[in-house]
Amino acid sequence: MAQPPVHIRPATRDDALDLAQLIDIAGEGIPSYLWQQSCAPEQTALERGCQRAARDEGAFSYRNARVAIVDEQMVGMVLDYPILEPTEQELEQVPTLPEVVRPFVELEYRAIGSWYINALAVYAPYRNLGIGKCLLKDAQQRAMEKGCDLLSIQVFSQNLAAVALYHKMGFRLARSRPVLLHPCPPFYDEDVWLMIKPCFNPAG
Repeated sequence: MAQPPVHIRPATRDDALDLAQLIDIAGEGIPSYLWQQSCAPEQTALERGCQRAARDEGAFSYRNARVAIVDEQMVGMVLDYPILEPTEQELEQVPTLPEVVRPFVELEYRAIGSWYINALAVYAPYRNLGIGKCLLKDAQQRAMEKGCDLLSIQVFSQNLAAVALYHKMGFRLARSRPVLLHPCPPFYDEDVWLMIKPCFNPAG
């Protein structure tokens, strides 16, 4: 099937439900696992995720997201922002972070100054149509506009489809950390990869 016309726009607070669903897809179930730990009584993990997506502050905020629209439907999203220098307190807290997120934070702090693609996801019926590639190019353009010359992204080494896409788009493996805990399907147990790409790379 040919790539459909894709419109990419900034996310809004009204997109919170789709953003929560898509970041859970991108995170291979880890986001909903974490949301479940902080739910209010009678609140579902997805409701907690929506609440977080609708915030004005924090990394997982609609303000850091862009969404892909096909035929007036949201079909994908990218969540990205620059990685800033961590404070001493943030660095000291890394060894005490939950095992499920610690490798990601360790790798994030190895890419300070880069434009970090925290999450990229497309709903299943719209995969393999070039939409993920469009979202990656959109993130790269935004990074260049903000003066960043390096893109970074993290991926489970066992997610072969995502790894193949990132290689095709010009990313290369920079560092890795072993998975410490993946408590939900597909129960990955190898490595988390940090992949990087110069923004001027002609591959993407």
